[in-house]
Amino acid sequence: MSIKSVEQFYQDINVPFPEGLKKEIGHFNVFQIDDFIRGLREKGAMPYNRRSYYKISLIIGKNRAEYADKVIDIEENALLFATPHIPYHYVPQDANQSGYFCVFTPEFMLKSKTGVTLDELPIFRPEGYPIFKLTAEDVEELKSIFRKMHREIASDYAFKYDLLRNYVLELIHFGQKLQPATALYSTHNAATRVSSLFLELLERQFPIDTLHQKLNLRTAKDYAERLSIHVNHLNKVVKENMGRTTTEIISNRVVQEAKILLRQTDWNISEIAFSLGFEEVAHFSNFFKRQTSLSPVQFRHSLVS
Repeated sequence: MSIKSVEQFYQDINVPFPEGLKKEIGHFNVFQIDDFIRGLREKGAMPYNRRSYYKISLIIGKNRAEYADKVIDIEENALLFATPHIPYHYVPQDANQSGYFCVFTPEFMLKSKTGVTLDELPIFRPEGYPIFKLTAEDVEELKSIFRKMHREIASDYAFKYDLLRNYVLELIHFGQKLQPATALYSTHNAATRVSSLFLELLERQFPIDTLHQKLNLRTAKDYAERLSIHVNHLNKVVKENMGRTTTEIISNRVVQEAKILLRQTDWNISEIAFSLGFEEVAHFSNFFKRQTSLSPVQFRHSLVS
């Protein structure tokens, strides 16, 4: 299963890769959406795929974002956050497209002073909601940030990449402020720290890229043992901090990855079942049907019908 690189992204939009940006650790660039749309029309529709980079988009226009497990229609004015963990397909629904977006690799943000990795931030967690509706006031504020990015990346300022990282963090915090308060739990005490570590362990197992990978942590007990705490304590703090049980969160993430593999690979059901930690394909099929009301075969067939 291929993962689209930054270089392939530039090929898709018919824009030469900016060689000068390789001098910095990681990669960052910012674009106007109307330029991107022109390149996309020449190249064809953007494929559904995993990407090796993060993307933040200010979208003005009617669009659709298609994920493995959901379709989100964007009527107008939206802020979209994309992570390498979750592939999606971006489909413009009309010719009136404008806005901005920036792309950056994880390495680019390693120098930021947040003290956490990108995947620890609520906005990039796979169980979160990646698209937010915006008011006209929000749009103007976000346009201002993206315009400053445009100006800065073309400047000769010696510390421009430090400033660009700050602009990226400003976009991230703007999005996180739009999230429900329950999605933005902090790590100020031991209980919430346990919840954060549980999510980190869960996400470390994804994405499943090859048939040689296999999920090793499948149950709440597995995670509790890895964290050296009692499973009852793990279940209690996760429920208190996240509003869902440990088992629900694990199951939702596993079925999300199952949908991605069913949609994006030609692996057979048995291979997908094994990679997700199921010793018997029947157990996987029963699990998937309980979660989605479809068998894995029915779900895969529904994608091409």
